[in-house]
Amino acid sequence: MKRYDAIVMGAGQAGPGVAGAFAADGQQVALTEADQLGGTCLNHGCRPTKALRASARIAHLARRAGDYGVRTGDVTVDFTAVMGRMHTMIDDMRARIQDWLAGEERIDVYGGPSAFDGSSDGVHRVRVDGQVLGSDRVYIDVGARASVPPIDGLDTVDHLTEVELLALTDLPPHLVVVGGGYIGLEFGQMFRRFGSQVTILAGGGVAAREDADVSEALTGILTAEGVEITGGRAVGVRAVAGGVAVDTDDGDEIAGSHLLVATGRVPNGDRVNAGAVGLALDADGYLQINGRFETSVPGIWALGDVNGHGAFTHTAYQDAQILLDESRTVDGRITAYAMFTDPPLGRVGWTEAQARSSGRSVLMATLPMSSVSRAVLDSETDGLMKILVDADSEEFLGATFLGMHGDDLAQIIGTAIQSGIRYPQVRDALPIHPTVAEFIPTLLGSLEPVE
Repeated sequence: MKRYDAIVMGAGQAGPGVAGAFAADGQQVALTEADQLGGTCLNHGCRPTKALRASARIAHLARRAGDYGVRTGDVTVDFTAVMGRMHTMIDDMRARIQDWLAGEERIDVYGGPSAFDGSSDGVHRVRVDGQVLGSDRVYIDVGARASVPPIDGLDTVDHLTEVELLALTDLPPHLVVVGGGYIGLEFGQMFRRFGSQVTILAGGGVAAREDADVSEALTGILTAEGVEITGGRAVGVRAVAGGVAVDTDDGDEIAGSHLLVATGRVPNGDRVNAGAVGLALDADGYLQINGRFETSVPGIWALGDVNGHGAFTHTAYQDAQILLDESRTVDGRITAYAMFTDPPLGRVGWTEAQARSSGRSVLMATLPMSSVSRAVLDSETDGLMKILVDADSEEFLGATFLGMHGDDLAQIIGTAIQSGIRYPQVRDALPIHPTVAEFIPTLLGSLEPVE
C-alpha cells in the first residue's frame, strides 16, 4: 500500500483544485480519474455543449439575416466542421489540465475507476489501477452519470446519452429525444438548427420544474423552430428499418434514425464501494454530508455532484473553494442556474408555484421580453421576466429570466439573495440603458400581491 497525505477520487471540477491546494501546502496527493480529466463539464457537459450551441446559434442567426436587412444565400451546416471545432476546443482545455498536473511533483495521477478497499486504524484504502493507496483523508469527487430509465426494449437497441451524442460524426436525419428536461431541450434545439428533424417526447412536461408560463413559452420557442414536442411517455423501444421506433403510453409510434435518452442524471456514489468503509448514502444515492462536506465516516469528504448539494459545474467548483476555507460552509448556499436553450433560461430561488404555496405574503412582477427595449432592438423578443419578493421582509424570494441574457440576469438576483440585499435597494439603483438588466428596477417598481 502506498501512503499519501490525501487521496482525491475524481478529477472533475472540485478534485484538481483541492489536490493542487494540498500540493502547494507541501502535501503528497494521489488524484484518481476513472475516465478523462475535467469530468462531466469539460468532456461531455457544459463546455462541449456550449461550443455546439454557439455554432447552432450562428446558423440560426444566419437564417434570420433578412430580419436585420442582411442578405445571404442558402445556409447550410457542415456538421463535421462543427464537431471538429468543439473537439479541438475541448482537447486543448483537457491538455492544459494534463500539462499542469504533469508539472506538479507532489501530485500522482492514477487512471481508471477507483473504489474503497476498507479502513483500519484511521487509514482508508483506495484501490485503483491494480494498486492500493492509503490515507487518513479521502475526498470523493466522482460526479454523476446519465440516468437510463427501464423502458421496455431499450437495452436491445442502439441509443445515445449525451456522451455518445457528442461523439457522432454524422448528423442524425431524425433525432428522437426521450425527456423534456434541460439536456433534452438543449440538444433538441441545437440539432434542429443543425438540420436534423427532431421529436421530443416530453411525457413529464417541458422543463417540468418550471412554472407553467415558462414551460409554455419554451414550448412555443422550440416548436416555432420546427421541433416536434409530444406529451407521450416512452413505454417501449424497438429497432426498425433505418433506426428505432418508440411506442408511447398514448398509443403513438415515433420512429427516427437516432434515439437520445435524456431523462436526468444519477450520482456515482454506488461506484466507490461505499459499504467497504461504511459510507451512508441517501435514498437517491447521494453521499450524505454536513456543511463542511464531511461524510458519515471521519476522514472522508464528498464534493460535487455526488453529495446532493448541487448538480452543476459552478456548485462543484465552489465546493472546493468552501472546503479550503475553514470559515465557510455549504449551508445556505443560494444556487442560481441556467438552461442554455436559445434564448437561455436563468433561474434562482423560488418559482411562482412555490411562492403561492408558501403561506407568505408575496409580491410578484412579470414582463414579456417583447416589452424590453434592448430585446426589441436586437429582434430577440422571445421569453419573459419574473421576480418574486416577500412583502413583509422585502427579501428577494426568486426570479426567472427566459430571454436574451437570462443566464446572466439570474446571477444579479442570486447575489442579492446571498448578500441579504432588500429589493428597494436594487429597485433604486441606476441601470445602464439600453440593457436587459435595466428592466429589473422596472419590474421591482411594478410588484403586485400574489393572490
